[in-house]
Amino acid sequence: MLTIHGVTRSRASRIIWLCHELDLPFLQIPVIQAYRLGDADAPDAPLNTRSAEFLKLSPAGAIPVMEDDGLVLSESLACTLHLARKHGRGGLGPADEVEDALMLQWSLYAATAIEPDALTLMMLHRPGRVQSGDDAALVASAAERLVRPMTVLDAHLASHKHLVGGRFTVADVNVAEIVRYAQGYGKLMDQFPAVQAWLKACHERPAFQRTWKDRMAEPE
Repeated sequence: MLTIHGVTRSRASRIIWLCHELDLPFLQIPVIQAYRLGDADAPDAPLNTRSAEFLKLSPAGAIPVMEDDGLVLSESLACTLHLARKHGRGGLGPADEVEDALMLQWSLYAATAIEPDALTLMMLHRPGRVQSGDDAALVASAAERLVRPMTVLDAHLASHKHLVGGRFTVADVNVAEIVRYAQGYGKLMDQFPAVQAWLKACHERPAFQRTWKDRMAEPE
């Protein structure tokens, strides 16, 4: 059986959402990030990214890791793209080499041009967090850098319902999971109505709702 190592409050959520979209059964082993634990090396610590058992599978000590028919694969976007090619050809996955290239393009664009600064917004601008002056400056800089890539994404979505092929695909899963990090920063997101409408539609999908429910059930 397909096995996903990682808690849902991690990039494993991308793989889990796609599996629900594909009605693909999987076993989830809830490996937690070591930095979230008081003492990740304690004898009674839960399975985590510093646990010897997990490090045998992932020397990098990072989640998620996926096992699929003997293939051990890390990097969440590699995992989702692999599953979409294998199980979703012409649906959530590519119908041909052109669509495959476009799905890869959008996934990597989001990972390189959007994710780092979007993560800054999520970590430093969230309910209940008291921002320092340095935090506010980092947030403002991150939001400024995001204007260019978000403008590109908004222009595409203003004339296309989805990212590739006129249908919901793995590219939408991958990019939506990255853009989600910035969704709480209204000063940025309000500039991009097409992105907001697309993200809302993605999050209304039953497979995402199921994933999010499981995510919220996990401890913060």
